[in-house]
Amino acid sequence: MSNDLYAVADFCLIPMGTGEPSVAGYIAECQRILEKSGLKYKVRLLLLNVCEGPWSEVTKAIHDCHLAVHAQGAPRIATDIRIGTRTDREITPGTGNEAKVKRVEDILSK
Repeated sequence: MSNDLYAVADFCLIPMGTGEPSVAGYIAECQRILEKSGLKYKVRLLLLNVCEGPWSEVTKAIHDCHLAVHAQGAPRIATDIRIGTRTDREITPGTGNEAKVKRVEDILSK
């Protein structure tokens, strides 16, 4: 097993103190960061992002999202992060969350 855990993370990044009712531009910038990271990710509901990959790369991507959103002028950011890891089996990179969703869909289809 590698020293770097494989992680599936969901995080909700909320720019604060921007004086604007819309945060779409800030979230788009975060999505650009996730795209550049090379991690598998999905943006949902504008603020919720799911990304997966090595722990260090996932947490770096979240860090880089913070840097980018601050650089756009957001003086404060609140972020909720939930990260799951497992060591009981190998996970093919990029399939961690997808496999969980498929398992539930398979159960529901019966």
